[in-house]
Amino acid sequence: MSDHTFLELADLLQPEDLLVVNETKVRRARIHGVRRETGGGVELLFLEPLADGTWEALARPARRLRPGVIIDFDGFEVNVERGPEDGRVIVGFDVADPERVLAERGTIPLPPYFSGTLHDPGRYQTMFATTPGSVAAPTAGLHFTDEVMAALAHRGIGVARVDLHVSLDTFRPMSVADIEDHVMHSEWCSLPESAAAAIGETRRRGGRVVAVGTTVVRTLESRADGRGGVRPGAGKTDLFLRPGDRFEVVDVLVTNFHLPGSTLLVLLAAFMGACWRVAYETALERGYRFLSFGDAMLAVRRGS
Repeated sequence: MSDHTFLELADLLQPEDLLVVNETKVRRARIHGVRRETGGGVELLFLEPLADGTWEALARPARRLRPGVIIDFDGFEVNVERGPEDGRVIVGFDVADPERVLAERGTIPLPPYFSGTLHDPGRYQTMFATTPGSVAAPTAGLHFTDEVMAALAHRGIGVARVDLHVSLDTFRPMSVADIEDHVMHSEWCSLPESAAAAIGETRRRGGRVVAVGTTVVRTLESRADGRGGVRPGAGKTDLFLRPGDRFEVVDVLVTNFHLPGSTLLVLLAAFMGACWRVAYETALERGYRFLSFGDAMLAVRRGS
């Protein structure tokens, strides 16, 4: 193990390598309203639209939000149709374009451990952010800057893009004693033809696939074709990578430092093997910072 600044990333990779990033954008998904019949305040965090036009949302407080309750916001309303279950409700909008309403009136949902506000909400978006759909940033991508990307390009390292809409289940703490009993809820992901072709070409020239963040790992491994490449396409994934699982696509991982009891740390343990503990002990000894705005590590899968 060695210590570096993130600006040195290009020097730690090889010219034949391919960097794969998540281009998802954090939706302005948090908004406050009031229950029409009581005037009590309600905060909704809109997670995703469903096929029937309704939305799944995390409500606080959720206990009294039974079907039929109407929540008034500034200029629109939603009707609770199902729930609450595990703090979540299904609601229907009274407007034709909920995405536009959220973009105009919602706020960026920051991690619950972050106190205060960001003067520039763009600091919680990666430089790759294109497609709104996530309620949390793929935080490994926050380290990248124009200077880092220029160094990667100068070294001949290519970049491919995928999209996984990060939902709360990525970060939801596990509440079971045995990780085999944890249920990973699904998240939508997309792997375009261009990314699949770039990965195929990387394999042909002997390069490595470098995933920027655990969301990219889940996307690539969900679309693995069994021959080291991937199948392009889009859909839901509930892949939960645990120790003993085989990684078919990802060779190198750029990731932040995660908390115990998270599926993110389980994925890292599956990727690195038992040496993840030594890496984390070293990070703690050397003062590395954890979580979304913390530092990063570069992990290489054994045999890569």
